[in-house]
Amino acid sequence: MFKDHAKIIKAISVAGEVAGRKKLQKIIFIAKKLSFPFQEKFAFHFYGPYSEELTLRIEELCNMGYLNEVREKKSGYYQYCYTITDPGIDFLSMHELEMPALQGCLLDMNMQNARFLELVSTVLYFDSLEKEEVVEKIFTLKSKQKYTHEEIDEAYAYIEQLKEKAKLN
Repeated sequence: MFKDHAKIIKAISVAGEVAGRKKLQKIIFIAKKLSFPFQEKFAFHFYGPYSEELTLRIEELCNMGYLNEVREKKSGYYQYCYTITDPGIDFLSMHELEMPALQGCLLDMNMQNARFLELVSTVLYFDSLEKEEVVEKIFTLKSKQKYTHEEIDEAYAYIEQLKEKAKLN
């Protein structure tokens, strides 16, 4: 049970700080699709892939004092930032987690904006479909985001870059 909690702590630890709940959801989903051993189940939701399990784990980890959640007021909304605490570092030291390529992938993803990660995670969610079908789904399901063909091509290229980084895993 706590091994899955430790993986979430490890992800936030190697990322340094993750700003935004949506961003955290997308980072973990993308990492899972890159074959990192995250166990949370994801379903397609309003903002792309979403895991209720991940939301509950994050809440538990904050309640146990292993993660710090800070609510920051942004222009018209609140954003939640996550960092590991000292008890979280101690907890992590009790678990053997061999994911050597995780840090490079997560640091890279953490530098991207949430909108782009939403696109990348949506592409990966529908990765069993042909590219043309994925593009059609994006234009239908994500019409409010107004993604362009160029952004979709960038997402596909970015996925390939991440797959190369993840090969060390």
